[in-house]
Amino acid sequence: MAAPVGGLATGALGTVLLAAAWKACDVGVNGAANGLALAFYGAVLTTVAAVWWGVLVGYLGRWNLAVSLLAGIAGAAAIVWIFVALLHVPNGYRC
Repeated sequence: MAAPVGGLATGALGTVLLAAAWKACDVGVNGAANGLALAFYGAVLTTVAAVWWGVLVGYLGRWNLAVSLLAGIAGAAAIVWIFVALLHVPNGYRC
């Protein structure tokens, strides 16, 4: 149960942060111009995060659930950080 919930939460957080970064840098024509790209990137991030949560909680959660949840949160934060760092400024835009 932790993998889908953690994956969706991580994907939503990463997509909202990326949308805010793009809005601050005036990327795209308007808010709707980036919708398809954000939907695609959000789906990819959700999938990667769900796999991370599933493997971590499935493996480490057998021994200590609290440690696996803390490690899952730390890993999800790292995944979102890398995601936003790589995609925050598309080619041609300088913020």
